[in-house]
Amino acid sequence: MADKDLVDLSWDEFDEARDPRPEENQFDQVVERAISRRGFLGGALAFGSGAAVFGSGLMSSTTAARAGGHGKFPFHPIGTATDAAVHVPEGYKSQVLVRWGDALWSEADGAYSPETGVSADMADKVFGENTDGMELFDVDGKEVIAVNSEYVNPKINLPAASEGVPQNADEVKLLKNLQGVTVMEVALGDAGYAVVKDSPLNRRITHETEMTIAGPLAGHALVQTKADPAGTVVKGTMNNCGSGRTLWNTYLTCEENFNGYFGATGDMPEGEGYKRYGIKGKGRYAYEQFDPRYDISNEPNEPHRHGFITEIDPSDPTSTPVKRTALGRFKHENAEMAQAKDGRIVVYMGDDERGEYLYRYVSNGIWTEGQDGGDLLNDGQLYVAKFNDDQTGEWLALTPETTGMDTAEILCFTRMAASAVGGTTMDRPEWVASNPVKVEAYCALTNNKNRGVKPNAGGDDTAVNAVNPRETNNYGQIVRWTPADENHAADSFAWDLYVMAGNPTIHSDAYAGSANVNEGNMFNSPDGMAFDSTGLLWIQTDGNYKNEGDFAGMGNNQMLVGDPESGEIVRFMTVPYGAEVTGLCWSLDRKVAFVGIQHPKGQWPDGNGKPRSSVVTVWREDGATIG
Repeated sequence: MADKDLVDLSWDEFDEARDPRPEENQFDQVVERAISRRGFLGGALAFGSGAAVFGSGLMSSTTAARAGGHGKFPFHPIGTATDAAVHVPEGYKSQVLVRWGDALWSEADGAYSPETGVSADMADKVFGENTDGMELFDVDGKEVIAVNSEYVNPKINLPAASEGVPQNADEVKLLKNLQGVTVMEVALGDAGYAVVKDSPLNRRITHETEMTIAGPLAGHALVQTKADPAGTVVKGTMNNCGSGRTLWNTYLTCEENFNGYFGATGDMPEGEGYKRYGIKGKGRYAYEQFDPRYDISNEPNEPHRHGFITEIDPSDPTSTPVKRTALGRFKHENAEMAQAKDGRIVVYMGDDERGEYLYRYVSNGIWTEGQDGGDLLNDGQLYVAKFNDDQTGEWLALTPETTGMDTAEILCFTRMAASAVGGTTMDRPEWVASNPVKVEAYCALTNNKNRGVKPNAGGDDTAVNAVNPRETNNYGQIVRWTPADENHAADSFAWDLYVMAGNPTIHSDAYAGSANVNEGNMFNSPDGMAFDSTGLLWIQTDGNYKNEGDFAGMGNNQMLVGDPESGEIVRFMTVPYGAEVTGLCWSLDRKVAFVGIQHPKGQWPDGNGKPRSSVVTVWREDGATIG
């Protein structure tokens, strides 16, 4: 495959193109161990001796949806769409807040061109490309949004002659500066919300921004490089996917597919860690050709300094971001913070790759109101989830005693530690959301075409199991768990499947989905999730939008709203063809929702020039709260 062809692939396809997993078809084992098709028909799902894993409200929810009942939902659900527009329910409006290339400072006015995009010298002064996770903060009465720019599309950003592959250091600089994190003040005016240009709170954090390495890995030999022999200062946060916020009002940005930024101009260094994390001799953006920091034949430890959760203070544009190594190194999707009964901090995290794991971090210290809790993210215990077939589960501590690895190795090679203790391989664990009105948490398992077909990158078994019950799972599901004693720090939990996505118009078996999926609300690939203040679960999809075959009738990607009590799920929003919907937060008065639209096709939203990922605002026409 030519270099220029790699840039057209999704990150998952890019990984597999460079590092294909061995074919190890386990179909016969799957049939023996997995789903009783007869048990699934009619809405029940059986796993051998296990019971059904759906919440008690799910069996009646389909009837309510078909009858047009809205339950807790203050809107009329909408249908699917296949066009190049954003659709919201009757009585709601939406408009674009900010697009890739829009100026954050006056000096960048006019920096974006519909024909050529943005120049390298202006790329860190405009809103970045491919918006993802975001959070809104109250900074002395001002509304400030921190938002990720997960990656760039080289063919859109680079000159046509480059064919999507950087040809010099300036082109690499351009790509670096369009990624990372944007911090921007927004304000409500007569025409709706807008970015406050030139606000002293505005900031761009890119692949070149200096930040601190904190926690047990700080100063360790595994993170020491020629450029930083002390192992305490690193440049850049990259492939920032989902997000989180701390109880002390700082932003957590999550480094996901960091592996694709590295390559080798000479011999590849040896080490199992490179293979397990998908680090190969060729990077996605050719950084290694023009920046020795990304050349692992020159700096073999540089990849060990990425793949973490980075904390950013949106209230102080002069502050230094901090990489929190105690939370482990893997392809972080988001970071969901909760608090244990005794005041300790708990952070739930998914590793977004097929057959990887769901994690939890519990601080050793406690947090009290008004405290800067950053140090609590440097000292704690990391766990991996194990889901049992009887709908119980446990958090397995990753310690030197349980893994046979020392603490630094556990935090640098967390995937290998999780494999060592026997965590449950999952169908791409993405966003985790905890319910604000009930002690429970949810994780979107977006899909896994390799379930029951291939092992994961570490060779771990990925045969179907109770929580991942379908081989070749192209639809995804959402798992819910309730900690023992209503305590997020408890080491055991009970779980069920809140929903299994599917297509009941095509299938009559497990691939039709769970009982709360019907022709009127079907979807695939749940990804982003967030609870609103009332306890409703907002679900965003990043899946197949071709509207054909197994996905016929599903249309473009969408945002749905679920009621955890009844199990009912309804469609609230559809996004332009080719786009995913990702990132969600609310204004301080809860009257406006901010929603991310990533990688649209065509010429959305301008109707001319290039497709531009954007953040849109959504509000009720009657001025009532939206979440």
